[in-house]
Amino acid sequence: MTSTSRLLVHGVQGAATCKSTPSSPTWPSPAIWDQLNQTTGGQLLQPVPPGAVCHPGHSSYNATNCVYVQYAWSNEYFHQRDPVSVEWNNWNNDSCLPDPDVPCSSAGYPLYVINATTPEHVQAGVNFAKANNIRLIVKNSGHDYVGRSSGSNALSIWVHHMKGITIHETGFQPQHCNLVIDGVAITAGGGTQMLEAYRETAAINYTVVGGGGRTVALGGFLTGAGHSILSPHYGLATDQVLEMEIVTPTGDHLVLNECQNTDLFWAMRGGGGSTFGIMTSVTMKAYPSPSILSMSFGIETSATNPHAFDMVAYMLGQFPSLMEAGVSGYPIILKASPSILGNTTVYTSGMIGKFMMLNSTNTTDMATLFEPIFDHINSTWPGSFVIGVNITSYPSFYSWYEENYDGSPVGYENVMGSRLLDEAALSANATATKLAFEQFAGGDLTTAYIVSGKGVWNAQPRGGSNAVLPAWRKSIVHATTTVAFAPLNATAEQAAINATQLSTSGLRVLAPNTGAYMNEKGAGRYEPNWQQTFWGENYARLLQIKRTVDPDDVLWCNPCVGNERWHEVDNVLCQV
Repeated sequence: MTSTSRLLVHGVQGAATCKSTPSSPTWPSPAIWDQLNQTTGGQLLQPVPPGAVCHPGHSSYNATNCVYVQYAWSNEYFHQRDPVSVEWNNWNNDSCLPDPDVPCSSAGYPLYVINATTPEHVQAGVNFAKANNIRLIVKNSGHDYVGRSSGSNALSIWVHHMKGITIHETGFQPQHCNLVIDGVAITAGGGTQMLEAYRETAAINYTVVGGGGRTVALGGFLTGAGHSILSPHYGLATDQVLEMEIVTPTGDHLVLNECQNTDLFWAMRGGGGSTFGIMTSVTMKAYPSPSILSMSFGIETSATNPHAFDMVAYMLGQFPSLMEAGVSGYPIILKASPSILGNTTVYTSGMIGKFMMLNSTNTTDMATLFEPIFDHINSTWPGSFVIGVNITSYPSFYSWYEENYDGSPVGYENVMGSRLLDEAALSANATATKLAFEQFAGGDLTTAYIVSGKGVWNAQPRGGSNAVLPAWRKSIVHATTTVAFAPLNATAEQAAINATQLSTSGLRVLAPNTGAYMNEKGAGRYEPNWQQTFWGENYARLLQIKRTVDPDDVLWCNPCVGNERWHEVDNVLCQV
């Protein structure tokens, strides 16, 4: 265990009921901030919002740079490279969009950033925030549907540049453990992203259980559970974790594994990021890279066809048996959407997406499995649906990923609702499933991902268990719906939140005993009984651990374990 020395305190710790802001008498002086910069070896940044280059009244205004920023705003890599920007605008409160016709301010963005490349940098930031009563947040790539990577009047620890991957090809021995875990594993820096992890493991023909997006970063992904198209075969991403190193809210650098700091090891695997500590490295299991059969498909009909969601319900009812047969996938449900199979001016309903099978290169394996399903659709609703299918084999997971990564758009305003669905919700009552999904599919993008199943149900995390929502262990589908809305429009934002909550309510009725994936629940802070929805029976233990390791609430986010003692008032974090 190590810890850096505490920095000078400006003001009295704990005297205020709100976190300090630049207008507070307790806000650190420039000399105190300079001391933090020296402690971190010059890694303290005071960045301006990236959209400020488009605003003539701002000191960073540059018309040429503005053209580039406007062009790049929809690119995920632009936001990951910026120390304060995130991929969806509303989590920065739309406070400085690259539009000269709207206001620009730093409200919604952190005021200072530590570009952390070592655990010592993270410790310095934690200790400074704690000593000076400053809101502390953590950002990696900005791929964040929940808003944990943003915060007004905050100090941000930017772990994006904590890179480096070590591959353990002959087994891994956790620190201070008298055991060796067989098999290949990787140790990765806290800033590692999925594309980097996939690329490194592909070099030895292995892979890891990871997300579909290229900018998904390991820290928030793993701590929130981490679903994957490989999860029905191997388990959730956090089920693969063998060891973590973190900096705690008290500034200590700890090793977590099944032999030491076991409560934190349990909590950090599923309890959520930006809550119990800041992950600086992780060791996780790797698997021999499977060959992949991938089927892109579309099943479409006119948006006016009253049987559109009868077909959707039928397809969803096949998912349990498809999962049993080794299929995982990313299906998308259409409701009055532009056609992808024919005339794009025609609006259709139905289902499109990708299915996957492992360890086969014979396309007939996939075709044989789906032929009776498509035959049933054609015979039950003759002439109603257009079905398109393309089956491709890939020699490895990485070769599949290079062509099929998640390219979801960024740079706009968006909220998301989600629900986990078990076998009963999918197949027990086709009418109930139809009605629930007709209601659920009212947003801009609706999915029914097969990312759980036998691999998740039978997972054996090190130490016996982890903090993953227990509903994952019986679910098959993670269903999501998203609603975009106009910027700088409180009415439109509230309408999007209301629409998301209304559409999700039908799935709560359909699957009352499951819950939701907290990493993809952008409207989660409005979710009724969110503690139960995201963590179920694990919440009481998680809260106890939170109070023990972070009695002063140095780390706070929403919705996150133990956040009930604080709320945001006009961009200031205050005690309830």
